[in-house]
Amino acid sequence: MTKYLISFPSSAMDVPAEDFQAVGDAARALIGEAKAAGVYVFAGGINEAVAPVKVSAGGTVVEATYPETRRIEGGYTILELPSRAEAVQWAAKIAAACRCDQELREFMFDPMS
Repeated sequence: MTKYLISFPSSAMDVPAEDFQAVGDAARALIGEAKAAGVYVFAGGINEAVAPVKVSAGGTVVEATYPETRRIEGGYTILELPSRAEAVQWAAKIAAACRCDQELREFMFDPMS
């Protein structure tokens, strides 16, 4: 089976404050559905209050990012599914729960994962 990344940037989730609880409830219910279906790997949001750092092979830490990844934020879900068609179906469910379009990416196969 293939692992898929389903994600959205924080700016895409433009939900009125009074609807935020309902969106969270819908997202948690969907994660429960994915777990029950046996396809759940991971889900979570980037904590944007904590600045990213770069860590070198020697352990040196600098407050920086690669220029092309400066704005990694938002919500992420990783599911393991038998087909891209099923990944699209799950992405649509997540889009409905979170009330915003989702990006879908496929991880390359890694026999060790």
